[in-house]
Amino acid sequence: MIQKTSSSDSAGGPDPVSITLSKPAVRALPPQEDSVSTANINGLRAALASQPEIRPDVVARGQALAADPNYPSMDVIQHVAGMILNAPDPSEDQS
Repeated sequence: MIQKTSSSDSAGGPDPVSITLSKPAVRALPPQEDSVSTANINGLRAALASQPEIRPDVVARGQALAADPNYPSMDVIQHVAGMILNAPDPSEDQS
């Protein structure tokens, strides 16, 4: 027979290690006004203008997916259907 040599699991034994969680320090930042910088607007416009209006590779992928009878997969359809069914009804919003 094996004899018990430790009383750590008995009632009235030493307290287990306790962990005290403290709140993280929060620095109060002074309020700032919203601002928008248009300094690089010409660079953004030039980058946009350099992009093709129609991307043939994306159009070809869309056409291939539209022609695929298995797209989207049944798993995707069921997942989206479940999300729709479990979404809150906006007409029942009590706020």
